[in-house]
Amino acid sequence: MTTITKKSFDECRVFETELAGRKFSVETGKVAQLANGSAFCRYGDTVVLVTATASAKPRDGIDFFPLSVDFEEKLYAVGRIPGSFQRREGRPSEQAILASRQIDRPMRPLFPKDLRNDVSIVCTVMGNDYDNSPEVTALNGASIAVAISDIPFKHTVAGVNIGMIDGEVIINPTREQRAVSQMDVTVCGTAEKIVMIEAGANEIPEDQMFDALMTAHEEIKKMCAFIDSIREAVGKPKFEYEHHDVDHDLYDKVEAFARGKIEIAFDTDDKTVRDERMQVVRAEIEEFLGEEVVAERGAELGEIIDKICKAVVRKWLTEGKRVDGRGMEEVRPLASEVGVLPRAHGSGLFTRGQTQVLSIATLGTLGDAQELDTIFDQKEKRYIHHYNFPSFSVGETRPSRGPGRREIGHGALAERSLVPVLPSAEEFPYAIRVVSEVLSSNGSTSQGSVCGSTLALMDAGVPIKAPVAGISCGLITDGGQETTFTDIQGVEDFYGDMDFKVAGTKKGITGIQVDIKVDGLSPSVIKEAFRKCRDARYQILDEIMLKAIPEVRSELSDWAPKMITIKIHPDKIREVIGKGGSVIQKITAESGAKVDINDDGTVCIAAINGADCETAKKMILAIAKDPEVGDVFYGKVVRLLNFGAFVEIAPGKDGLVHISKLEKHRVEKVEDVLNVGDMTWVKVIEIDDKGRINLSRKDVKDSEKVQ
Repeated sequence: MTTITKKSFDECRVFETELAGRKFSVETGKVAQLANGSAFCRYGDTVVLVTATASAKPRDGIDFFPLSVDFEEKLYAVGRIPGSFQRREGRPSEQAILASRQIDRPMRPLFPKDLRNDVSIVCTVMGNDYDNSPEVTALNGASIAVAISDIPFKHTVAGVNIGMIDGEVIINPTREQRAVSQMDVTVCGTAEKIVMIEAGANEIPEDQMFDALMTAHEEIKKMCAFIDSIREAVGKPKFEYEHHDVDHDLYDKVEAFARGKIEIAFDTDDKTVRDERMQVVRAEIEEFLGEEVVAERGAELGEIIDKICKAVVRKWLTEGKRVDGRGMEEVRPLASEVGVLPRAHGSGLFTRGQTQVLSIATLGTLGDAQELDTIFDQKEKRYIHHYNFPSFSVGETRPSRGPGRREIGHGALAERSLVPVLPSAEEFPYAIRVVSEVLSSNGSTSQGSVCGSTLALMDAGVPIKAPVAGISCGLITDGGQETTFTDIQGVEDFYGDMDFKVAGTKKGITGIQVDIKVDGLSPSVIKEAFRKCRDARYQILDEIMLKAIPEVRSELSDWAPKMITIKIHPDKIREVIGKGGSVIQKITAESGAKVDINDDGTVCIAAINGADCETAKKMILAIAKDPEVGDVFYGKVVRLLNFGAFVEIAPGKDGLVHISKLEKHRVEKVEDVLNVGDMTWVKVIEIDDKGRINLSRKDVKDSEKVQ
């Protein structure tokens, strides 16, 4: 006899709070109970299941914390079937990858630095009501899942999104509010400090942005207290893990022998020289230790050398000394150049020290805008920025395998930083793609991409509202001492505690991305970073970029498509397109122009030369405009009958020229005057009650024959 045991949900608990005036609830102990921790989060009708799992043992042979974060968007969350051939979700969208990064970046530094167990956080979006952000729901759910699990974690973290309308900060704006907001900022923090900032803004001044961040932090503190209450109620004891550390005796031995050699090796402004010197130092260390030690402990030796290098760089920065000899607020040597590629629509080369980025702008029709198949409410992108980071840019050898999450994140930052200054589609009816090719990397290539993109857009003749530049600020903490410095290079980023990237115009901030390796940033550090980035941004704009190209080019490149925008009545769209697209295909074939038609009747015509655009425009207007008696057309003979000829006055629209209306004298045969394929001038002389058009060839005056 089979016995059925009913599943008990006695351990299921529901916790509720208010987040930005709306209910945020969390269910624990009901689903995904085999994970180390799980949280079923609801924010309005937005639903996200977040799970956190950890491996039982540490991964061997690594010197980093193996954390993975996935934000999985399911199209059933918005009641849609995937548009792919398989009708199944494929690789994550760009928005999903960016959401994953916004969870990874604040949480990673708060795990124990010596934890080597694999940890996986998976955020599955099961519902999205468009008003309550699934990214914010997932971010807070990730913190809850880890907090109640047995996975070691140092601090409680929470996050919110902020907008601004008429100068007022809005916490977690709704869909309607986001449409008119002057900023889109995700802020994450602990109860004490801010841990992560990801921002796009419409030229917001630094002091206004700072106040907005502080407002967000007050809401974050409340959310942290809520998460702490859940952890206290249902949290598991944290498991003991195998602590990782190097052999102190071996460390002391290597440091005593090599510290001075490493300091000499690092004391240069040339990354290549530094790397070459360190190869020599490494060889000397291995010779000093002997083959047997190196063979047995080679991996640990590499970690020890890296720790000594880190100690050198951090000590120098704390003392106000930088490896390349610069002042703490000094920007590396700068250079800008435009028009680098002759056939590109626009190109800009930006160099800062040994960081060099070539950005290329390409213009297309509005039909070239990228269509998005995601759970988010944005359906297309008219401006696209792609960022490529080839291995040769850092002197390495590895095959290209497409963009990773870092490349997508950096590309999105540059894209977000330029969007606020772009002209509207009505002002400039083009789709725009900018590709930033990193040619050399020694720190902050993302901000080099911002500068290069501005140069490329100005060179292409895109009428941006203001030029945008970007720079990064770094941080070193030593006990209670906090030291910030401008324009970080590679080793300062690698061994430092912060990469605080700010892009903007002379008027204000357009983009922010903050990565840290410590437990948070104090208000004073944030305010100082804003000031230093602003001062450096002004310097880059005035001294370099605007000298390379003082203003946007007045004309587009000869190789860029010329564009005309016209408006027709929406009822005429079907006639312009024709059955099966026959009419619009004919217009395209005969004019050489590309035509895109929107549902509101806006028609964008693009061609390499303006004459082709005008030809297509006349053809479209001839179709869209109802002919009137007295109108004159230059049409094509499409059919001959005994009693007359049919002349196409517009694609898909023709009229009859009776044999008596061909010439002023008597005509015996139509073929004596016209043949199929001939072009001829005709005038509308009658439109009957059935809409049939009667034409005359003989009544067209010479003065009316105007192309």
